Amino acid sequence: MIDFNRPPVLGTEVEFFRKALASGRLCGDGPFTRYASDWMKERFSVRHCYLTTSCTSALEMASWLCDLEPGDEVIMPSYTFVSTADAFVLRGARIVFVDIDPKTMNIDPDRIEEAITDRTRVICPVHYAGVACDMDRILEIARKHSLKVVEDAAQGVNAWYKGRALGTIGDYGCYSFHETKNYSMGEGGAIVFNRDEDQERAEIVREKGTDRSKFFRGQIDKYSWVGYGSSYLPSELNVAYLCAQLEKFDEINDRRLAIWDYYEEALRPLAEKGLIEQPYVPEYAQHNAHMYYIKVRDLETRTRLIRYMKAKNVLTVFHYVPLHSAKAGLEFGRFHGEDVYTTKESERLLRLPLFYNLTEEEMEHVAGSLLEYPDWI
Repeated sequence: MIDFNRPPVLGTEVEFFRKALASGRLCGDGPFTRYASDWMKERFSVRHCYLTTSCTSALEMASWLCDLEPGDEVIMPSYTFVSTADAFVLRGARIVFVDIDPKTMNIDPDRIEEAITDRTRVICPVHYAGVACDMDRILEIARKHSLKVVEDAAQGVNAWYKGRALGTIGDYGCYSFHETKNYSMGEGGAIVFNRDEDQERAEIVREKGTDRSKFFRGQIDKYSWVGYGSSYLPSELNVAYLCAQLEKFDEINDRRLAIWDYYEEALRPLAEKGLIEQPYVPEYAQHNAHMYYIKVRDLETRTRLIRYMKAKNVLTVFHYVPLHSAKAGLEFGRFHGEDVYTTKESERLLRLPLFYNLTEEEMEHVAGSLLEYPDWI
């Protein structure tokens, strides 16, 4: 069976684990964490980067840094993972879902401004499949209404918008290093931002509500509980696994792009016949080949195709069930306006296997199986 995903394996991971064990510091913010944080700050031209236990943790940190109060509203797409909403719900915020642009599957900027009320505090764009949202328009709306922008860039590590790294454009950006992402810690994430005035608060929230980071820098002689916080520091072993990939960062990126490009070319005949739609990447965006998906006619077609591909020993999967249709989505949020595209497009989308260690033979089998599918209608 060709898996949908496999975490990247480079062959150097064991040596990095040995170095982490020899360091005598496994509980977090050790040499590997410092190295990875500094590496990302330089690579993505951002002033502050804090690794976390997950992108969920990073989003939770961002929600605290936005100073949300119960009843405040956060605008986001419904087509996203539950963590995007949960992080703000934990602060007592109400989620306002708006429709997506069917071409990119990203939030539709035209739907944002009409959803703003006197309780709106944050816009949370999600860069789906590592393809940038229209950040200029989103930032223009945010500035006009004095709103914060939290980028859910879980899928956007090493993807760009007009030359700027995703996650570094709004007030706060949140990355994922889950095993399904381009670069992995198994479980992990990061929050990035540029405002120096947010640094101390971010450190306190990340360090269980203490000023422990200042203590380790020798700025104070003891640390204490000074505010809200949680345990968001990842283990050094997790970060060591990530650091092995940072050494071959461009190699991983190039390989994923090559697979994406292969699918794009191989499956074009199906698109030209109107049997599928292929991904759309706007001119302003430089994607990172986080995923390759196709869109078929409808849910019934997708269900049959998944079954057929499994019989061909290929695991293909659908993605999010829109949050506004879920029990918690109905309880903690509302959909503003009409759901023209979110549900319809989510039911058409099918993701193909794409990961660093996918072989030439495997990707040819995936594309060939799709081309040979006998029931295209």
